Amino acid sequence: QPRHVEFQVFGDTLGNVVHLAERDCSVQRRHQKVLEESPAPGLDWDTRNAMGSAAVEAARAVGYVGAGTVEFLVDSKSGEFFFCEMNTRLQVEHPVTEMVTGVDLVEWQLAVAAGNPLPIIDQSEIDDRLRHPQAGHAIEARVYAENPLRGFLPATGTLHKLKEPVSPPQKGFLVGGDPRPSSGSGDVTVRVDTGVKEGGEVSIFYDPMISKLIVHASDRTKALNALEDALDGYQVSGVPTNLSFLKKCVENPAFRQGGVTTAFLDEHGDGLLAAAGEKSSPLVVAVAALAKVLAADPPVTSDPFLAAGKEWRAFGNSVRTETLVDVAAEDYC
Repeated sequence: QPRHVEFQVFGDTLGNVVHLAERDCSVQRRHQKVLEESPAPGLDWDTRNAMGSAAVEAARAVGYVGAGTVEFLVDSKSGEFFFCEMNTRLQVEHPVTEMVTGVDLVEWQLAVAAGNPLPIIDQSEIDDRLRHPQAGHAIEARVYAENPLRGFLPATGTLHKLKEPVSPPQKGFLVGGDPRPSSGSGDVTVRVDTGVKEGGEVSIFYDPMISKLIVHASDRTKALNALEDALDGYQVSGVPTNLSFLKKCVENPAFRQGGVTTAFLDEHGDGLLAAAGEKSSPLVVAVAALAKVLAADPPVTSDPFLAAGKEWRAFGNSVRTETLVDVAAEDYC
């Protein structure tokens, strides 16, 4: 019953090495991460310190310079941890570390590359920051153009509609400048890292990731609730996505309890996929059909002389048939 827990490490050319705590990445599909969070639920400080020290020593032993991630498998029963691998780069999930530490990891990368010392070389200073109530909890969800009901098959197409979740701006708890523009409401911060825009294409030539959706709040429960709201407010049309699947994962009682293992999707996947593939309600279908008709070019009309593509008729209105595809449920309406 292993958990996948990794530690963010950083080294400079002067021999300084620190870690910036852990990320729990146990929710995976096809050995690829789906949800990542920091701090890891239920990980006590003694285990965290032991794992962090091991990660730092591993990086120091090879004279590592720059950002890296030391990954471990943690026995969920005994708490023992075992070295898995080291990724010698800045990871996709690095924003959750930025949100709980207040550190701009890209800024640190540039500083180290220029030959400067790490902005913080005292591990105790980072640990104190992590213990501060303002550190809170951060969770990242990877939003993909893919079909979970078909084995998470990657999808391609045009992003006809793309509306990211937003909320009123808020001053963040970040040192040295905000790593990326974010928005906040109360003690919740929502951040979207993306490289696509409405009207753009998801092609076969690149990874089908649409964005990384990151939320930060004062505690894990608030962060989970904020992530649910953000997923509800995320609108994408033109390609199938995993948005509904992500929401069902976040709603799952086992995940909300914390401490799930890498077997999470094996144990709960069928129920999550069935719930994510539920058909749209008749009201949603009717509204979608109305929106499509109203946006028609040329516009739909009952005038027999102006009805596009239809022969003139003396009596009655022209009839228009529209086909809508419920992507999540793989159904035609």
